Amino acid sequence: MAGELKRLGHRYPNSRARYIVEARKYMDSLKVIIESFRDEGELRDWLAENVRGIGYKEASHFLRNIGYTDSAILDFHILDLLEEYGIIERPKTLTKRRYVEIEGKLREIAEELNITLAELDLYLWYMKTGKVLK
Repeated sequence: MAGELKRLGHRYPNSRARYIVEARKYMDSLKVIIESFRDEGELRDWLAENVRGIGYKEASHFLRNIGYTDSAILDFHILDLLEEYGIIERPKTLTKRRYVEIEGKLREIAEELNITLAELDLYLWYMKTGKVLK
């Protein structure tokens, strides 16, 4: 698997392959685990704490892909845009505390605009890149 990931140009193919293999232990139980959470934030916490190689951004992205809309995907494009508009000072590292803090600022903007965090960060992504990726 690592060789194929390397061929495809993934960063850190050995670690990524190891994380994928480790994550297989959730293959049969993941749906039940997801359905056991009523709160999206708590589910994201569980993913980030229990699935090796998954941080807040990746957990948010996973949740978005399965239909959740109340987590922001804070990639460097979004962070750059927020800094350009004076909303944040871009952190050198994105700790859990800082991620949630920045997400809170986006949540306030989304509420003011009456849209979801999913809609807002997709729009911000588009503003910065000119692309809509699914």
